[in-house]
Amino acid sequence: MKRIAILFAGQGAQTVGMGKDLVAKYPAAAALFNEADSILGRSLSSVAFDGPETDLVQTANCQPALYVHGLACLAALRAEIGDLPTHCAAGLSLGEFTAHAAAGTFTFADGLRLVAERGRLMQEACARTTGAMAAMIGGEEDAVRQLAVECDVDVANFNSPGQIVLSGENAKIDSAIAAAKERGIRIAKKLNVAGAYHSRLMQSAADALAPTLAATPMQPPRFPIVANVTARPVTAPAEIRSHLSAQVTGSVRWTETIEFLVDVEKIELFLELGPGGVLAGLIKRTRKETPVLSITDCATLDATLDATLDATLDATLAQLRG
Repeated sequence: MKRIAILFAGQGAQTVGMGKDLVAKYPAAAALFNEADSILGRSLSSVAFDGPETDLVQTANCQPALYVHGLACLAALRAEIGDLPTHCAAGLSLGEFTAHAAAGTFTFADGLRLVAERGRLMQEACARTTGAMAAMIGGEEDAVRQLAVECDVDVANFNSPGQIVLSGENAKIDSAIAAAKERGIRIAKKLNVAGAYHSRLMQSAADALAPTLAATPMQPPRFPIVANVTARPVTAPAEIRSHLSAQVTGSVRWTETIEFLVDVEKIELFLELGPGGVLAGLIKRTRKETPVLSITDCATLDATLDATLDATLDATLAQLRG
């Protein structure tokens, strides 16, 4: 059996309609969305399935919707192949919470409450601040780091080689964009987001989330989860709480995460669970030799089960299909 890691999407990957066909076909996926609606006391499923997009993109909606959708994708996959032999997992930003739920660190219900609170608090932090984010593409990491220092903004995401995101006050982000070309950065563009995620402007959200994290029952995950802020596995509940709190304001070290999974954990196949195929694109720019299969709906699940890879990975998929 080959070494498999599962990955979960973060905010920005959401699409109207996500999960709708999975719910129609797989009772286990439907049960998750139904439970989420009951726990939250509102129809999160209708926002995910039917939008409008203006509602789905709100932080308080898209974070729990992505959490439920990622786990619904996993439930549908398990309905087809049984329990998935998973060596490691990771998730980009919000996806780290989904990964922990998949590994049994906390229950689906407890994780949903935690994620819903995180989304609510981050949306409030966005409303109280004037923040922005900008993608820096085609520059050296040292140059982008120095630009962040000079413009007094934070590095939010190390997404892949040559793709780094800065986050901070709107005017300071504009200054960073204006100064990017002289630092050898090929493209600098502002992102269409509600605020400055993974920056010091989210400190109020991190502080307010701490009591909920402390009160959430946790246990060591069944398989290692690689933390965003360290790009290393985390297993002890106290450390997990600390890392999940820190990532609200800290950098998402996604490039290092993928490098660790491939180079140290020797992952041979990634399964991306969530909409958009965003993580697959980042992996292709980081460790392009490692295959990635993305599952977001019934069609992509079928394609994954029918995928033709190299002979050893085909044997693994055949074993999973039974």
